[in-house]
Amino acid sequence: MKLQNRIEILLRLRDYLSANNEEWQAVKHSASIHNGWFTPEFINLAVNNITEGFLQQEKLNEWIQHYHIDDNITPKNVGIVMAGNIPLVGFHDFLSVFVSGHYQTIKLSSKDDVLLKHLIQKMVSWESSIEKYISVAPMLKGCDAYIATGSNNSARYFDFYFSKYPSIIRKNRTSVAILNGNESNEELENLSDDIHVYFGLGCRNVTKIFVPAAYDFVPLLQSFHQYKYFADHHKYKNNYDYNLSIQIMNNRFYMTNESTLLVENEAVFSPISQLNYSFYNEKEAVIDALSGNEEIQCVVGTDLALGLAQKPGLMDYPDGVDTMQFLLTL
Repeated sequence: MKLQNRIEILLRLRDYLSANNEEWQAVKHSASIHNGWFTPEFINLAVNNITEGFLQQEKLNEWIQHYHIDDNITPKNVGIVMAGNIPLVGFHDFLSVFVSGHYQTIKLSSKDDVLLKHLIQKMVSWESSIEKYISVAPMLKGCDAYIATGSNNSARYFDFYFSKYPSIIRKNRTSVAILNGNESNEELENLSDDIHVYFGLGCRNVTKIFVPAAYDFVPLLQSFHQYKYFADHHKYKNNYDYNLSIQIMNNRFYMTNESTLLVENEAVFSPISQLNYSFYNEKEAVIDALSGNEEIQCVVGTDLALGLAQKPGLMDYPDGVDTMQFLLTL
């Protein structure tokens, strides 16, 4: 299958997603029933980010030209272990392997095994030869290389099973924001998106903020009001009630808008419904301290503008490991 044919299929996939016909709506509804964290709002957000950020012809062409991808590759079979924390979270890996010209065998997460499976079936229905390139399996065996995403615990198993093969193994990551205290209301609302979309479950979600001494938290808490409806989501509310009770029982200071907790905590990871914060005296010292921290995916407010954390482009590779370069050197 030629590269140009693969690009044409991807553009057709973009049109299918954008058309949002009854078939696709039914699939999205099924996915939201299957996983209570996959609300229609956030499924649509993930799909829109894919169509706008990944599946635009100009962006795909620039990506291909950057790596000088052509039809001269010798296809290998790449096994992909996908995460399921947010809708279609493994799409970039799927896309990278497909564009590179390699075959792929995908092990879907049980939390997200509806959406991508349907999209693969649609692609095969348009072009039967794709069936040779993409398969879904309950277990990965006999692959030439592996890309596996999971928790720190599962990464140890991936290391054990895949260490003798070329592999990319991803662990837990999260994102942080550094504020200067002069952010506009619009910027704070953008930050609120970085914190709250997908209920904060993505590695690109901000779970910790660094603020200057004597920072005024009131405008920040007010910016969270656009997500106050999270309190009506039973899974989220259970987490909020649990984390609130911990703060109360331990007599700890906290702030809240009744749906999101603000807690002073040194940890960069925070539980669902909670945002950690720390004060700083020198911004550069915070930047230096975060440099090289393998737990950090994005630093919002310095490397990335507020509001862009969950809008990655084709060159924004998880963990900073260039997936396409890895694929092209197999």
